[in-house]
Amino acid sequence: MKKIETIIFDLGKVLIDWEPRRLYRKIFDDEKKMETFLKKVCTSDWNVEQDRGRSLEEATNLLVEKFPKQEKEIKAFYGRWEEMLGGPVQSTVDILEYLYKKQSHKLYALTNWSAETFPVAQRDYYFLKYFEGILVSGDEKLIKPDPKIYKLMLKRYKIKKSTALFIDDSLKNVKGAEACGIRAIHFKDGASLKKELVKLGVL
Repeated sequence: MKKIETIIFDLGKVLIDWEPRRLYRKIFDDEKKMETFLKKVCTSDWNVEQDRGRSLEEATNLLVEKFPKQEKEIKAFYGRWEEMLGGPVQSTVDILEYLYKKQSHKLYALTNWSAETFPVAQRDYYFLKYFEGILVSGDEKLIKPDPKIYKLMLKRYKIKKSTALFIDDSLKNVKGAEACGIRAIHFKDGASLKKELVKLGVL
């Protein structure tokens, strides 16, 4: 195996804590009702389409038309979206900062994220400046694990897949990267990631 020269990080739940329940626990006084809402109304499949490039306005209107009695709760998803953010995943940020200061690897990010909400992350999370480049799915109208987004990442930043490492909390995204010939780590927590990086000779 070739030495790792480039590390590509996912952002949500790897470096930035994002959880819709953080907001909706303030809105619903019943956990079961909240889970039903997130399973049947503001679903993960619905949210993914914003990551693919659908506008927040279109997405919101679509659900309000379908579930008019839950208009207030639906509009809160993006109206109060920032309340879903829980700050940095510090154990992973510590690893990123170490690598950035060491300057031993090229650092990039590949994220499934709405183009309209990503500027909030750029404003609030200083460590995003450590990356030489960030590819945002909402800007490209492509999402992981579509092979096209990994290939675009490699092409745009002239990354050699044989010397690259990808880190993501989604197993299907990890498998998507591996199918494109990129080594990948399924992220679980900072401590586990650190052990994996030590094994690979990165840390």
